[in-house]
Amino acid sequence: MLNAFNAFNVKGMNSDWCWENYLNFRALKQANDVRNQLVGMTTRLGFELTSMPSSSPEYFDNIKKCILAGFFMQTAHLERAGHYLTLKDDQVVLIHPSTVLDSKPQWVMYNEFVLTNKNYIRTVTEIRPEWLFEMSEEYFDLDEFKNSEAKRKLERTLKRIED
Repeated sequence: MLNAFNAFNVKGMNSDWCWENYLNFRALKQANDVRNQLVGMTTRLGFELTSMPSSSPEYFDNIKKCILAGFFMQTAHLERAGHYLTLKDDQVVLIHPSTVLDSKPQWVMYNEFVLTNKNYIRTVTEIRPEWLFEMSEEYFDLDEFKNSEAKRKLERTLKRIED
């Protein structure tokens, strides 16, 4: 999505370009408007705006961490059985067929929970389990988790972080 948004801006927010590339012009325009509003707010509040080049190894990880700061409750872990289990509420879910991931990552965050004849998660991206503790240590208090494969993996991750 970020690559499509950046290409949209490089092409001068051209509606014909969107049509030719099967993208929704109004959605991209709205995303650009939201971005401009955020830039305006941060500037008014006196925050310094800094960017890193997209060639930086941390570029996409930093973006994922920012998104995870708001979606830390919408995370899931791949179980040995091949399905995902949402953290905390233990809902069995599958990645929606429209998702473009070419692999099944161990840990994911998602934007939408879609309930049809199966439970699906949509708009999914891979995350690292240690980021969960960075985003909300209180929410990921492992004493609050039921005994599960995800809890054991999170415990190992926490031990690795603490060592």
